[in-house]
Amino acid sequence: MTVSTRQSHADAVALADQCLAAWLKHEGYSEPPPPVETPPPPEAPPGLDGPAPSADPVATRHRLADRVLFDRDAGLLTARSPGPPPGRYSRRRLRTPAPHGTHQLTLTVATESGGPSWIRLEAEHLAATSGLRTPGRVPVPELVRDLLPLLDALDGESDVRPLPRIIGAGEVDGVIDELCDPARRLPVVVASVPADLDPAAWTTELVNPLLHGVAGLAVGYVLDPGARVAFNVALEFHTVYGGAVRTYLPEVDPASRRDALRHLVLPRHRIEGEPRRAAALLAREPRRLADLAPLPGPLARVPVLRVRPVQPPRSATPTATAGPTGLAGPTELTELTELRELTGELAQVQQAGADELQRVRRSLHRSHRRELHLRAENELQSTALRRVSAQLRVLNSRLCPPGEAVPDRAALLAEDHTGPASFIELLDRMGEFPLVSFTGDEKETLALDAHTTGGNWVRLTWDGLTALQEYATVAVHGAAGGDFKQWCEHAPVGGSHFPPRKAVRGESRTVCSHTKMRRERMFTVPPTVDPSGRAFMGAHLRIGGGRTAPRLHYLDDCSGSGRIYVGYIGMHLTNTRTN
Repeated sequence: MTVSTRQSHADAVALADQCLAAWLKHEGYSEPPPPVETPPPPEAPPGLDGPAPSADPVATRHRLADRVLFDRDAGLLTARSPGPPPGRYSRRRLRTPAPHGTHQLTLTVATESGGPSWIRLEAEHLAATSGLRTPGRVPVPELVRDLLPLLDALDGESDVRPLPRIIGAGEVDGVIDELCDPARRLPVVVASVPADLDPAAWTTELVNPLLHGVAGLAVGYVLDPGARVAFNVALEFHTVYGGAVRTYLPEVDPASRRDALRHLVLPRHRIEGEPRRAAALLAREPRRLADLAPLPGPLARVPVLRVRPVQPPRSATPTATAGPTGLAGPTELTELTELRELTGELAQVQQAGADELQRVRRSLHRSHRRELHLRAENELQSTALRRVSAQLRVLNSRLCPPGEAVPDRAALLAEDHTGPASFIELLDRMGEFPLVSFTGDEKETLALDAHTTGGNWVRLTWDGLTALQEYATVAVHGAAGGDFKQWCEHAPVGGSHFPPRKAVRGESRTVCSHTKMRRERMFTVPPTVDPSGRAFMGAHLRIGGGRTAPRLHYLDDCSGSGRIYVGYIGMHLTNTRTN
């Protein structure tokens, strides 16, 4: 966890010590002794209250219980250039026994002269030996939930709270400003409330447990019904609704549809059906960012922790190697000197490793920003390419003689061989199929992106739409020689090959006669097709494998309006096998 606070350095350290002592007492350990304050050095940095420790400190160690160690150090930050030190830091480290290793908790407060105080809390599991398998994920310490309210923690201009906050329509502009804040480091998790449920109850029952594992690693908001409408109107490409939860990474671009692909959506059915797995999926990206993001300047200049070597005991009586005063003799003093030298060398190696890690983090951050820039350029080029490809499809549909395959199919594949990477992009590219109209609910389609097999589903859906377009091109002239399934069974050379076994002509008699199941398959069509504005779509394509794989339901109206209407792309609807 890395957050800032408006508290002064001395106040932040005092609050952290108070919270840490209370937490240790609650866990059954003795409290660490109060820190020993040292007088400030001659060149103490201005603007920093309280006594400043030495520039090259060595941590003091206390034993709170058997195998429970508490280290404390404080000092001046490493200056980047000659001159007065830029600030100071204080650090506490706690090691407690754990199965097959040790739990290590490190709390650091660093403050630059005239700048805010930064707090970093690191929780690690140190394996007893290199061959042991460590836990895949260290849980968020309960100390975090006590520490955040005391410190009034911030991420840029966002308040970092242990629990998400419910907001109304009047607060939406502030949330959007936080999403677009260039100084934001943490993800922002925004949850929507279903229209028929109470926001407070929904938050308590589902959202709070869902965000339990990202306390201190993300900022959480819950949109009430009024806020949901205002939020989705303002963010056309980054919407969240229907009980879904969306994670907004730093550097949101509200005007880019392509940028929406970075901000993952967790649908309601996944949250309610698999709450533990949903919480693990949601925590994955905040934890990754917390581990890999470059540290702020003050924290990056904190030196590695150095622990004072254990002093040799005083001799009860003089020995052959003891000095005349009964203290350690020449042999012990030599060993102690060598131990101190080794400790200093180890500290230098550790410091070099810490500096290298920070350089790697900065390099990864720059590479990520460069990737975003290249994606934006690629989006512009891909949009132009798709527009040309769609125009070629229209021209080919007009010039191709009935009953023959599209002559430039191979050329088109060579020009536009890359399909969409997500269902968001797929919906954006529906204009490439001039004879196929999507009339369904986009949120059902977008929810498919949250599934691990979504990439295969996107590719198969795209292949199905491509085959439907080529079939419609011939069917409008009455030269298809049958329905779409027959077209798939006898696809012309050079055309798209959609698996015939995945093309289903209609639903079973039981589904067609069952009131509820039939009503689920009534989808929107233009009034020119049906005056009621809805039509039964029993014909469908199986997207993926398995009985519960997603479905694409469509209406073949090539003989009437000359188009195919896709009314639904989403999870499998209710049938006789549904529990």
